[in-house]
Amino acid sequence: MTPSWIALIVLAIAAAGFVLARARAQAAARREARRLHSLPNYYGWTAAIYAAGPALLLLAIWLVAQPIATRSLTWPVLAAEAGENAVPSLMMADVQRLASGLDAAVATGRLTAEEARALPPEELRAAMAAQGVALGSEVTPATRDAALRWRRLSGTGDLLRGIVVIGLALAGAAWGVSRAKPDFRARNAVEQAMRGVLVSAALLAILTTVGIVLALIFNTIEFFRLYPAAEFFFGTTWSPSFGGGSELGILPLLWGTLYISIIALLVAVPIGLFAAIYLAEYAHRNVRSWAKPMLEMLAGIPTIVYGLFALLTVGPLLVEAFGRGGYLGLGWMQGGTAVMTAGLVMGIMLIPFVSSLSDDIINAVPQSLRDGSLGLGATRSETIRQVVLPAALPGIVGAVLLAASRAIGETMIVVLGAGAAARLSMNPFDAMTTVTAKIVSQLTGDADFSSPEALVAFALGMTLFVITLALNVVALWIVRRYREQYE
Repeated sequence: MTPSWIALIVLAIAAAGFVLARARAQAAARREARRLHSLPNYYGWTAAIYAAGPALLLLAIWLVAQPIATRSLTWPVLAAEAGENAVPSLMMADVQRLASGLDAAVATGRLTAEEARALPPEELRAAMAAQGVALGSEVTPATRDAALRWRRLSGTGDLLRGIVVIGLALAGAAWGVSRAKPDFRARNAVEQAMRGVLVSAALLAILTTVGIVLALIFNTIEFFRLYPAAEFFFGTTWSPSFGGGSELGILPLLWGTLYISIIALLVAVPIGLFAAIYLAEYAHRNVRSWAKPMLEMLAGIPTIVYGLFALLTVGPLLVEAFGRGGYLGLGWMQGGTAVMTAGLVMGIMLIPFVSSLSDDIINAVPQSLRDGSLGLGATRSETIRQVVLPAALPGIVGAVLLAASRAIGETMIVVLGAGAAARLSMNPFDAMTTVTAKIVSQLTGDADFSSPEALVAFALGMTLFVITLALNVVALWIVRRYREQYE
C-alpha cells in the first residue's frame, strides 16, 4: 500500500473519530443531564488528533527509516563483490533501479521473482532494458540477489507500515472516542495539541538551519583535511581538475562576487531609494496604487529570465557601446558576458527589494515628525532629508543589507551574464565568475564526492554563510546605534 493511500485512510479514520466522539459527548451530556465542559467540536477534534497525529508522525518516520534499514540489510550481499575503488552509493542505486524494474515486470506479469533468480545476468539486463530501466553497470549475480532481497524487504516493510500505521490510527481514534465524556476538558487537550504543533514547526525550522550549518561544517572540515586551508583562502588561482593537481584559491571568486554585488547595489540602492521616497512622500494615491505594484512585479520575474535578458540584450548593447568595434571605439569589452552585464541586470532585479522595504519603512515614520518640521518652516525636501530619512535610516540599512545578501547569493544571472572566468581584474568589462556559480559547476556531473574538487563546494558555501552572517551583524550594530538617537 502506497504512503498516499495510507495517509488517506488515516485521515478517513480521523474524520470518523471526529463524528463519533462529537456524537458520543452530546449523547452522554443528554443522558446524564450535565453540561459539556467544552464545545462539542472540541471532543471531535480530540479524537481526530489522537487518530491522525501519532499515525502520520509514525508514517513520516517510517518513510525515512525504511530505506536506511533496507540498504543496511541489503549491502552485505554486495560487500563481497565490492572492490577498493567501488562506490557503495552507486552500487546501491543500481540495486534500487533493478528492484524497481523487477517490481514493474512482476506487476505486468512478464516475470516472476523465481524466473528473475534463474535468468542469467545478461538476459536479466535485457529484460530490464525492455522495462525502460537503465543501469549504470553490468548485472552480476550479487547485484541480482541484492535486488531480489531489496524487493523482498521493501515489500515486507510496506506491508508492516500499512498495518502498524492504520492500527495506530484506529487505536488513537478509539481512545479519543472513549474519552468523549462531559467532564473531559477537550478544549484544553486540543489547545495543548496545537501548541505542540506550533512548537514542532518552530523546532523543525531551527533544526533544519542547524542541520544545514552542520553539513557545511563537517564537509568543510573534510575538505581542509585534503587541501591546505592557506592555499584555499589566499590562493589567487582557481583551476580545478578532477584528474588531480587542482589549484583552488578562493580570492578570484570572492573578488568577482563582491565586484558584481557592488555594481548591482550602485544601481539598485539609488533608484530603489528615490522611488520609495517618491511613492511615500510625493506620489498621489492614484499614482501609488498602480506604480508600486508595477515596481514590485520585478521581484516576481524568475532569475533565469533576468539571466537571458543579460545574455541576449544587455550584453550585446554594452559590446556595441564599449567593444572594439563599438560606436565609442574604446575596446574595453571583448564579449557580452562581463561583470558590468551581470551587475546592471542584478541591480534591476534588486530594485523592488530596496524600494518596497524602504517605502514601508518611510511610511512607518510618525506623521508628527513631518508636521513638526513643516510647522517650523522647513520645506518638504528639507523635511525628508533632515527628519524622515534619518528616522528611517535603520530600516533602510536593513533593506540595503537584504539586497546585498540577495546579490551575493544570486546564481543564474551570474552564470549567463558574467561568464565563468575566475580572475582578479579591476576592469568591469571583463568576464568573471562568483562563488555561487562555482558551487553549481563543482557539484554538476558525475563527481566523486570524496575528492577535494567536489568537497570544495561546501567550503565555498561555508564562506558565503560567514560573509552573510557578518553582514547581518554589521546591520544589527548600525540599527541599534541609530535607533538610540530617535527613540
